[in-house]
Amino acid sequence: MTDYGHPVEFGVFLAPTAERFDSALRLAQAADVLGLDFVSIQDHPYNATHLDTWTSLAVIAASTTNVRVFPNVANLPLRPPAMLARAVASLDAITGGRVELGLGAGAFWDAIGAMGGPVRTPGESVKALDEAIAVIRALWTPGRTTRIAGEHYSLGGARPGPFPAHDVGIWLGAYKKRMLQLTGRAADGWLPSSSYAPPEQLGAMNAIIDDAAREAGREPGDVKRLYNISPGFTAEQLTELALEHGISGFILMVDTDDEVRAFAEEVAPAVREMVRKERDALPKALGVTPTPDDGQRLSAETLWDEAARPRGPKPEKDAVYTAAGRAHSRQLVGVHDHLREELTKIRQVVRQVADGITDIGDARDEINAMTMRQNNWTMGAYCETYCRLVTLHHTLEDRSLYPQLRAGDARLGPVLDRLSEEHLVIHDVLERLDAALVNTVAEPKRITEVAQAVDLLTDTLLSHLSYEERELVEPMARIPYHY
Repeated sequence: MTDYGHPVEFGVFLAPTAERFDSALRLAQAADVLGLDFVSIQDHPYNATHLDTWTSLAVIAASTTNVRVFPNVANLPLRPPAMLARAVASLDAITGGRVELGLGAGAFWDAIGAMGGPVRTPGESVKALDEAIAVIRALWTPGRTTRIAGEHYSLGGARPGPFPAHDVGIWLGAYKKRMLQLTGRAADGWLPSSSYAPPEQLGAMNAIIDDAAREAGREPGDVKRLYNISPGFTAEQLTELALEHGISGFILMVDTDDEVRAFAEEVAPAVREMVRKERDALPKALGVTPTPDDGQRLSAETLWDEAARPRGPKPEKDAVYTAAGRAHSRQLVGVHDHLREELTKIRQVVRQVADGITDIGDARDEINAMTMRQNNWTMGAYCETYCRLVTLHHTLEDRSLYPQLRAGDARLGPVLDRLSEEHLVIHDVLERLDAALVNTVAEPKRITEVAQAVDLLTDTLLSHLSYEERELVEPMARIPYHY
């Protein structure tokens, strides 16, 4: 579960069609009266049937009282960032802090080019967006004249100001890896649409954002997650998206008053209540968050069916977590992080062998000395810290830890059985890696077999660790375990 704990908010997504703007304005006013949080407008400046988005947002902001407004998302190639910064800050100051900035790198390049805008490659568009964020933030930051030298956007001594009335969020419409990494590194929020990023893809995309955030010294929760959705999503589905994928803002594409009313009066309250109950059921005092599976796979070979994995019981509202139990859960994640670090080292060693930096024999010795090899890779590595390098970790696990978890909650039985089965699979993958190393000693050209084995180990091990944490972190905190 990836719940970043943000308040859940709701809004509408409108098209500024010239012939129907009176309808869009009425829907925006209805969203305001009914207590929704956001009104957003498409931004396709090359579309001759659309009114200008910023002009439309200004009219909507002047005709409402509470909702925050934003472009969904601003077309950067046709909106120079320095002028965009002035426009956003101006409207935010006028409305008393009711403006956010949805921002995109650009799309429909032929249409952009026809309007005199730059036609960029994917790499250029990401670079330009990165520079644009720096320009916008510089002009929102009080200080002296600002100078930024970029390939696409620069400031040559411009003075900052006017300044927004509140900290305006910059939310990126991002889908590809480099854009997602930029989101994690530099943005305040992520704003995809369900038509381009369906729910089953959100986990892998979220993981890229989270990794980039951590590499930039940020917390994953620093990046707000919003989601443009079409009608048809149920309250239960939105609740799952909030709790499993950290989505805290749902923006519904609407065409009718009935859609706005149902979303505001039925769906939004139901989702808020269900999210509240689920969050209350898993107290923050648990103090540990399972590491999500990023969904990325390196090998074409699949050794198990992840969809067939059993699920454990959902946390109960009155569950009691002991200090020792919480420590056990944290230690599980900590030791898993150690195994993840070792996996990174293995990949580095194999790369060094392929580059001729490290001898294959030395590489094999180094890998065999790692914890995951000494423990035949089992969750017995968890016992390493508590049992002070006691041998036969796997036996201790099968004969002590698992039986106690099973006895404490019989509903965990299928999960524990599956985890034991996966231990054996991972052990076989490690044996395959060792065999590939032996073969490469005699035939150095077979280093590709080693790389393939490492890819398979990465897929199986990381997937297994995430599954184990997802299912065992909570029960380990509430079920007594005696060493």
